[in-house]
Amino acid sequence: VRIAPSPTGDPHVGTAYIALFNYVFAKQHGGKFILRVEDTDQARARADSEGMIYDALRWLGLSWDEGPDVGGPYGPYRQSERASIYQTHAAMLVGSGKAYRCFCTGERLAEVRAAQMAAKQNPGYDRHCRAIAADESTRRAATGEPHTIRLATPLAGHVTVHDTLRGEVVFDVTQIDDQ
Repeated sequence: VRIAPSPTGDPHVGTAYIALFNYVFAKQHGGKFILRVEDTDQARARADSEGMIYDALRWLGLSWDEGPDVGGPYGPYRQSERASIYQTHAAMLVGSGKAYRCFCTGERLAEVRAAQMAAKQNPGYDRHCRAIAADESTRRAATGEPHTIRLATPLAGHVTVHDTLRGEVVFDVTQIDDQ
């Protein structure tokens, strides 16, 4: 199991809580406890926060089998250092049609969200860029136009999840936006 704290400020009690449970679970089942630093929010990430996370976890008496400061076979252990891995798989998803490039600006997304909220709709991405032709998407990306990769979730149907407490839970896929 792993814990993936974000180094964006002081250590959080929620991180300690989950770390304790994950550590005990791993040790009880003969598994490994892995520390992976979730530093993808580069605008808010702070170098001193990562050190404080290490200190706080050690203060709790925890040690990890793999992590940024101890290494291991499945590194790197900072999300920002794994970009090439994610880019390879994102390209595979786009190439297979299971994902697409979204060129929407933050401003446009904020406007869509505000309009949805005002209309008392569930906020979510409106799939504006989903219909962009593959060749146009590739051309725009090649010119350096900023974009993100979104999963092309099904447009019709249901997803059934078995929840231990609630039993079978069924979601209409229209409630799920293209993350």
